[in-house]
Amino acid sequence: MSYIRERTRALLAEEEELRQGGGEEGVARQRRLGRMTARERIAALFDEAGGFFELGLWSAHGMYPEWGAVPAAGVVGGIGWIEGRPCLVVANDATVKAGAMFPQSVKKVLRLQRIAWLFRLPVVYLVDSAGVFLPLQDEIFPDEDDFGRIFRNNAVLSAEGIPQYAAIMGSCVAGGAYLPVLCDTVLMTRGSQLYLAAPALVKAAIGQDVDPEDLGGAAMHSAVSGTVDFREPDDPSCLKRLRSLFDLLPAGQQRGPASDATPTERPVDQIDGLGGDDGRSAYDMRDLLAAVIDRGSGQEYKAEYGPTLVTMYARIEGRPVGIVANQRQRCVSGRGEFQIGGVLYPDGVEKAARFVMDCNQTGLPLVFVQDVQGFMVGEAAERSGIIRAGAKLVNVVSNSTVPKITVIVGGSFGAGNYALCGKAYDPWLILAWPNAKYAVMGPEQASDTLMSLRLRAAEREGEPLDDDDVRRMREAIRSQYEAQSDIRYGAARGWVDAIIAPRETRRWLSMALRLIPPDRDRQPFRTGVLQV
Repeated sequence: MSYIRERTRALLAEEEELRQGGGEEGVARQRRLGRMTARERIAALFDEAGGFFELGLWSAHGMYPEWGAVPAAGVVGGIGWIEGRPCLVVANDATVKAGAMFPQSVKKVLRLQRIAWLFRLPVVYLVDSAGVFLPLQDEIFPDEDDFGRIFRNNAVLSAEGIPQYAAIMGSCVAGGAYLPVLCDTVLMTRGSQLYLAAPALVKAAIGQDVDPEDLGGAAMHSAVSGTVDFREPDDPSCLKRLRSLFDLLPAGQQRGPASDATPTERPVDQIDGLGGDDGRSAYDMRDLLAAVIDRGSGQEYKAEYGPTLVTMYARIEGRPVGIVANQRQRCVSGRGEFQIGGVLYPDGVEKAARFVMDCNQTGLPLVFVQDVQGFMVGEAAERSGIIRAGAKLVNVVSNSTVPKITVIVGGSFGAGNYALCGKAYDPWLILAWPNAKYAVMGPEQASDTLMSLRLRAAEREGEPLDDDDVRRMREAIRSQYEAQSDIRYGAARGWVDAIIAPRETRRWLSMALRLIPPDRDRQPFRTGVLQV
């Protein structure tokens, strides 16, 4: 079995565990309260035909060992279809820490809201949360990318005409109570609570004894405060109501799921055998792309120039795109120079910059396929203007006004990550294969670089290290970088939106391209000063 297939199989097994959420105990608590789990709610809400494209499943993975596991950051989110209309769902998983919001839970919700804003997708919030996880409140509460930003985004999305529906299906307390009320439509089930201060806090603050239902129950908010638009007896009724409300959305908002009817040149299910197994193997990126794009649709741009980057016009399920991808086999430039696969050279980088500009000129969405080791280094590279060339590509990618989608199929190292639309460069979606690596440099390079610095420092201090110390320190550095470059580490921190099986690449890209709003307002494409 190939390395990629083995990694994929292991990762899919781990993902099944993550989808168990808080496990049997958490599920039992929901049953005692007469409630469905977050995933059961989503399954009942979405159409069966479209499927569910889950985002942020690995969020918070391994990040809070002192508090125990927080699968998916206690929030289930992703894209699906309701009555044939695309939608983004954000559902608190009350089986995980009673749905409490950890710092990474907040980051995840903010990213989901941004994706909804980019694609102009209606949003459904299924609210069932104990609120902020108080022991970590200092990492959640005040900053511009913290808890309050969620409510700011609610207001902005509403002002831009993106429908938001909130269904309160459990607890919704303290500051979190603003989320549903800042949405366009509010539903609430019997037995749920919505209040700024729980009964215990009311007693402590003003000495008032109050019944939870009188303070913030569904009946009170429906008949007395007027906060709730629809009061429902239970979860199934609430979800049915949501589906009926979605059926009222204008027909122009319908962007149905992909049909996957157009064939590819190479079988999609063989794609994991077309890439590099271990991050060092050479392969032809064109073979990999042949299992992603529509048969016969590829038109390679400047095919003979700058060979370590493949730039190509193509179609995916009939949707036109521009593709920028690393060539991973050894190449010979037009000047007869050997070039290492996966490394960025000035000619390829300038070609890619020009291609990105052309796609912006014609309005074509861009797909970046990363398997990059970084920019070429050394005297010859510096003399050829590698920094100047790289700056051009960074500039045009930064200023692009067309949708950008990034797929990491191998390495994503250093400034190569930046130039090829890493997370910092506003991709609408960023996906990764299970074998992907994500770091400023590889473990071997990092251990060599840091060890040379430590050896010099030790010599300056007159305390040279012996061979055992050097070996031990080198291994510690290498192990640290190995762990941190694992794509699960990056996915836990939101650096990628989803880790996908290679055979799912075309399906995900097709979904994303179909969801690009046809009537979106696109700003004129401009760049700043380009070094020429």
